[in-house]
Amino acid sequence: MADVASAAAPMFDLLRAGAVAWDVVSAGRGDAALLAQRQRQRLAELVRAAQAQSRWYARQLPADAARLPLTALPVQRRGELMRHFDDWVCDPALRLAELRPFVTDPNRMAEPFLGRYTVWESSGTSGEPGYFVQDAASMAVYDALESLRHGGSPWSWPVPLGLGERIAFVGATDGHFATCVSVERLRRRQPWMTANLQAFSILQPVPALVRALNAWRPSIIATYPTAAALLAEQAQSGALRIAPREVWTGGETLEPGVRRHVQQVFGCRMRNSYGASEFLAMGWECDQGAMHLNSDWVILEPVDDDYRPVAPGQRSTRVLLTNLANKVQPLIRYELEDQVVVQPGPCGCGSALPVIHVEGRGDDLLRMEARAGGTVMLLPLALSTVLEEHARVYDFQLRQCDGRTLALRLGGPAASEAKAALQRCRQALQHFAQAQGLVPLELLDETALPMLRGRSGKLRRVLACPGE
Repeated sequence: MADVASAAAPMFDLLRAGAVAWDVVSAGRGDAALLAQRQRQRLAELVRAAQAQSRWYARQLPADAARLPLTALPVQRRGELMRHFDDWVCDPALRLAELRPFVTDPNRMAEPFLGRYTVWESSGTSGEPGYFVQDAASMAVYDALESLRHGGSPWSWPVPLGLGERIAFVGATDGHFATCVSVERLRRRQPWMTANLQAFSILQPVPALVRALNAWRPSIIATYPTAAALLAEQAQSGALRIAPREVWTGGETLEPGVRRHVQQVFGCRMRNSYGASEFLAMGWECDQGAMHLNSDWVILEPVDDDYRPVAPGQRSTRVLLTNLANKVQPLIRYELEDQVVVQPGPCGCGSALPVIHVEGRGDDLLRMEARAGGTVMLLPLALSTVLEEHARVYDFQLRQCDGRTLALRLGGPAASEAKAALQRCRQALQHFAQAQGLVPLELLDETALPMLRGRSGKLRRVLACPGE
């Protein structure tokens, strides 16, 4: 079995980064035929590399897989891939038993694993966390896409354009999540940015977050749509006194109403992007507000529940992702729960990259009773992070019953395991509620009940009271 990465492989390859950047620029100006040609070539290279260097794909893929249409290849799912992690990856030096303690150590965030890999973890939105390994080649692709198509990003490599900015990342900073790792990676690689780039945890009480942002006075905020809505409310009340020139969002569905509200309150532009732990820079928003898929480096197949292709203009129930940049940990027809509509026809901005509409997570902000009177807003991603990082529960649903009561449902564990998980969740949530200044929180046991799903079948993990 060939080893795809030598011990001397660099974490950052300037020559490779420059070549990829030039390719991203030229492809972005090209027509649909050029994009399709790049996609076909990279797909064939990926399939051949996976067959030759991954024991998992050597078993999964037919011998002539590189000549077959992508739709003829098997679907891959996170749970199964993670159970066979050591066979899945293409570098025999990568071992899940060694990767897990690395990722759970907060002091090692953005540190090169084995001296040559960037590693992050995913949230458990599909019921199971994942660990994703990137080499210098795949990171060069992400950096170029983020910086040259997104219109500028706080964690991309041509940073001199942003030297005058004060950039605040407001997010979940308690784990090795992709954006947190990317921010810390940039701070380590380009120390002159340290004074202009700071991360703020959404797990801290809202008044503390507001005080920190008031002191920092960011010119750009990078965060999640629900967090942007919370910050806009704080600004509207007069508590948050900042004047960002742009707000960048990702990681959740950005509803049109939230966009209008945030832009109106701050008087600035919003930029939205689409990415995942499996591919950091899938989509970017053009000046006309359309989300363009980086189809020269990632393939998304919109499919229905039976994995049949969905026509342009119709909403899928899930998508299958193929990452054309990462040959260390190949992802070929990897299932994501996002619902996507591919828009027919070209965009008015002139780009040949396809336009997509994405319906990702749509969790709710919760308003809970405060000890000092009034209410406190809780971000859904903060609640999810508390349960994942502190209670080690990944497949769950929290439902708000009233201003001081939540109900917990779990997917999967046996009754004996559910009891222990419930106790861990109760302790973690009560501790979080106390730190947030809430009245004592009650957690109801609904672990024996099935998850609640909307009409689309999409599972939402944090649900507010009806009418909120």
